Amino acid sequence: MKLNYDALTSEQQHLYNEVKQAPIKVLQIGEGNFLRGFVDWMLHESRKQGLFDGSVVVVQPRPSGKPKIEALADQAGLYTLVTRGLESGAAVERQDVISVFSQVFDPYENWERFLALAIEPELSFVISNTTEAGLAYREEKWEEGVPIQSYPGKLTALLYRRYVAFEGAGDKGLICLPCELLERNGDTLLDCVLRYSQAWNLPQDFINWVKEHNIFLNSLVDRIVTGYPGDEKAEKWFAEWGYSDPLLTTAEPYHLWAIEGSEELEEKLPLAKAGLNVLWVDALKPYQQRKVRILNGAHTFMALLGILKGFAEVRLTMEDAELGELIRTSIATEIIPSLPDDQEKLSIYAEEVIQRFLNPFIQHRLSDISMNSLSKFKTRLLPSIQYYLHKGGARAAGQGDGELLPSGLATAFAALLRHYRVVSTEDGYWGESLSGERYLLRDDQALLNKLAHEWALYNGAERSLEDTIAAILSISELWDGDLRNEYPQLVLQLSSIISSWEVTL
Repeated sequence: MKLNYDALTSEQQHLYNEVKQAPIKVLQIGEGNFLRGFVDWMLHESRKQGLFDGSVVVVQPRPSGKPKIEALADQAGLYTLVTRGLESGAAVERQDVISVFSQVFDPYENWERFLALAIEPELSFVISNTTEAGLAYREEKWEEGVPIQSYPGKLTALLYRRYVAFEGAGDKGLICLPCELLERNGDTLLDCVLRYSQAWNLPQDFINWVKEHNIFLNSLVDRIVTGYPGDEKAEKWFAEWGYSDPLLTTAEPYHLWAIEGSEELEEKLPLAKAGLNVLWVDALKPYQQRKVRILNGAHTFMALLGILKGFAEVRLTMEDAELGELIRTSIATEIIPSLPDDQEKLSIYAEEVIQRFLNPFIQHRLSDISMNSLSKFKTRLLPSIQYYLHKGGARAAGQGDGELLPSGLATAFAALLRHYRVVSTEDGYWGESLSGERYLLRDDQALLNKLAHEWALYNGAERSLEDTIAAILSISELWDGDLRNEYPQLVLQLSSIISSWEVTL
């Protein structure tokens, strides 16, 4: 039997029935594993304690999310979360059926239904995780009855519908909590909404209402959510539970949500009161920088290089003598020194991160981490790289004067370029590991198309490797500038690393 209402215990059925009758207080843009193993779990815990009486409507941020939305709707919004790992040195494993969704639907096929959420009187929060690439302004038209593709564009349309429906009432503004791993993500989202408002010639009174009566919070999320476990483990659990669940997801016990905002908002979103590690802080930057640059930076580094070298999971990559040591050394001697905060505290945090990577109870697939690595690299690793480009190169990391970048970050950069040696086919964009294994690349299609064009010239022997790397480093959308012209020595360093990988095959 697949997970459904009949598979629930009487207590779980009671929670489910309550959710279906509860007012809609949260609109969630994002159906993926992370939000379901983080925010939705938190709301579920708060509901169980009687602290939060609302429900969540979830839609996907892009058309490609349709299969998962349909699968979630097919299970009446129910799914299983298993939390497993170490707490104070002791192994824990907890299973719960999460029940917070009152509606699950595809906004592209139900555009008017999506906009109709604007008139829900108790709607208070919009929570999103559309990856770093999704939190950006892209020029779009707004045509009556035609779904808007971007998340910020959708939000603008929703806010305008709400503004009109409630005649600009000050108490009907929404609180937007983006979970995308961008610094100042709330500020970025607000900027996008204002740009769409101006591009679509929306009234100035509406723009004023957006700025004065809606809150766009900067926040930082931190939890490793590993998604569906291996089939063998899943089947064992299904036999124990008496039901199967294709939407099963797993997560580590550790969690942190740091939100830059007034503690008064805790009354509306009572998560800390439920005993969860949710912090309302005055300044988010220290939490943001250390997490994005150390934890997420290391994740992206190992995903890019690990897949090229035939690894499948975080733990296995970290347990490898060569790659594990490379990641550890790069964090300690290159990434941490590029950060402005207390170096000792950063080192302690980094050691905690490494222990989380080595959690024997979770299987964190590199293929999941590698999705949208182009935008992830820009926010997670490029700032550390730029630190050395501006500070005198490898010499600033104590590695001598010979190279522009210290060896670890140079390897990470080369791994990105080689990972995206893209070939365009009818069934998508494909890369190839150093041993010849193919993998599907999931990223911005316009950028993938540009990379496919540049690599095609090299693959066809029409251009040298150095000239190909130079051309890619000149694609300003990838690096917010032309790195080829600014740092011509970088072309030689990265080409040399990639060439060495090909020679050692």
